[in-house]
Amino acid sequence: MNEPISKSKNKKKLHSINCVKNIQIFKINNERYIKCCYCNKKIKRSIVPHLKKEHPEKWKIWQHDFVELYNSGLSPQKIMKKYNTLFSWTVIENEIKKIVEENKLKLEIQRKKTVKEWQPKNFKKEETTIWSFPKRGNWAVHTNEYRGNWSPYVPRNVILQYSKKGDLVLDPFVGGGTTLIECWLLERNGIGVDISPHAINLTKKLLNFMRREAKRSNYKLPEVDIKCKMGDARNLSFINNEEVDLICTHPPYGNSLKYTSHIKGDLSHIKNVENFCEEMNKASKEFFRVLKPDGYCAILIGDIRNNGKIIPLGFRILEMFISNGFELREIIIKQQHNDRSTMFYRNNKLDYRIAHEYLFIFKKE
Repeated sequence: MNEPISKSKNKKKLHSINCVKNIQIFKINNERYIKCCYCNKKIKRSIVPHLKKEHPEKWKIWQHDFVELYNSGLSPQKIMKKYNTLFSWTVIENEIKKIVEENKLKLEIQRKKTVKEWQPKNFKKEETTIWSFPKRGNWAVHTNEYRGNWSPYVPRNVILQYSKKGDLVLDPFVGGGTTLIECWLLERNGIGVDISPHAINLTKKLLNFMRREAKRSNYKLPEVDIKCKMGDARNLSFINNEEVDLICTHPPYGNSLKYTSHIKGDLSHIKNVENFCEEMNKASKEFFRVLKPDGYCAILIGDIRNNGKIIPLGFRILEMFISNGFELREIIIKQQHNDRSTMFYRNNKLDYRIAHEYLFIFKKE
């Protein structure tokens, strides 16, 4: 059985951060090398594989330190700065995911940020089929901490357009809880489902933080029923037939971004596009089952590249939902801004960076 992650006695003297002071980074023939702080071996490019293989017990201490910093309220990006960008924030994020999954641990995140605005300023509903949100949106407790989270402007527009107060909204790929936060603010009941324990843990922490901040600032949150649970979008058996008024969700785009370390059944680990579409087809049928007649289903999905070739994943999903009984009502093009999964893509000068996503609006007749 794995040992529990415990808090260090002195946050200012974390072992791994002290070790960074003894790590030297230099170049030999224009190649980047790192000198290991434990064995002085020269490692090419990244030291992480070396630490995991040659110094596993030491790496475990580093993992503990990541958790300590994360629990103190620091995002993976801010933790990365603590280590002088020795490795990317995605490495830190992935290690935190592993800890949650392998140790079955609920991280005790302490939020330091206070809510300054409960609603977006000067908000106006979108009126065309081209959407662009250069500023992601940070009202209430929204955060960009969960990689792959969508802008809260998307679910806000969808919820206001396709549901009414008191309706039940389902997000079967809840991620960092953006949809549920908007449900609460807009007086809708909500169910969030995700296969990732890290996602569920973060979402619950944000919702609890939202409740505490509302009490602290005397902000009256609507009385609605918001639920968040571990589950699989392909099996929503805990939801009755035709119970949901609106589905509003942002599924993975194949394996372009892995949302868990190694959770069995996670769709973001499926590399083969055909296999991914087969599993999404199962989810589509479940969506149709739980949705009420005349209910709407909004799916944000994007295309991907594989070996330089564009794969029209969005159109594949579009055809799938129609074949399962949904009626297409809208195709909205959403512009991507600063998307880390595509902005550094390099193949050759003929390839464009993918900067669009599709927001498909379906209706169950």
